[in-house]
Amino acid sequence: MKSLKLNVLKKFVFVIIVLFMVACSSEQTRYAKSPVDELIKQMDSERNFSIILYDMDIEEKTFGEDIFKHQYKIITEKDSMPQQQITAWYEVGKGFFLQNENNMGMEIASKNEGQLSKVAAPPGYNRYVGNSQYGQWSTGSNGTSFWEFYGQYAFMSSMFGLASNLMYRNQYDNYRGTYMGRQPYYGQLSDGRPAFGTYSSHGEKANPDFYKRTGGASSFKEKVSSRVNRSNSSGNKSSDRYNSSSSSKKRSSSGRSSGRRRR
Repeated sequence: MKSLKLNVLKKFVFVIIVLFMVACSSEQTRYAKSPVDELIKQMDSERNFSIILYDMDIEEKTFGEDIFKHQYKIITEKDSMPQQQITAWYEVGKGFFLQNENNMGMEIASKNEGQLSKVAAPPGYNRYVGNSQYGQWSTGSNGTSFWEFYGQYAFMSSMFGLASNLMYRNQYDNYRGTYMGRQPYYGQLSDGRPAFGTYSSHGEKANPDFYKRTGGASSFKEKVSSRVNRSNSSGNKSSDRYNSSSSSKKRSSSGRSSGRRRR
């Protein structure tokens, strides 16, 4: 009888140990570094860089877990001249994917003179727009102030997918004064749509192939919703394995940033 109780106790202890190890393993997996964190680590010696969420996709699986993917545009500098490269596709966790669903075309991590930021922002707004080294504020015929890159840096407008109406002084000032380093900034156009992000005209200009492939912003939004719901209903937790402070928190309410105001 004593031997039986001892065996039962051993089995109980064994089960507790196994459950503890599984819990620890799940916790470590959940908080594994995101690809963005890995890229930041690789560029640790760089004083200036920008990581832009260039593309997103969901590889649908009939059986098993869907695969959530990101592709990034990386801006670095050589002799103060910005240069870009597009990365390969990275598999990301469902949680990290959702955190950045609204951020395509936006800068989701950057370093400006050694200062790191992991809060989503319009591309170029943390370092290049407003920086007299690269351009100047000009005034249009309607009295509106907008950013204009110098001739040798004119390519940066297309690099960031920025048209002049996306670089109004009032939007820039609103971002720097209220949102910078605190919460994501999407701006607002005169028709009420966001100025930046996945579901904006800027997102479409930043990566037109994305919209051709997905059938447009509305189709992509429906796809995200349906695949995430499928993933949740099937008990898929493993795709939440990435967690990063570069995530966009709640999509910010930026009605105050309307491009209609003049300065």
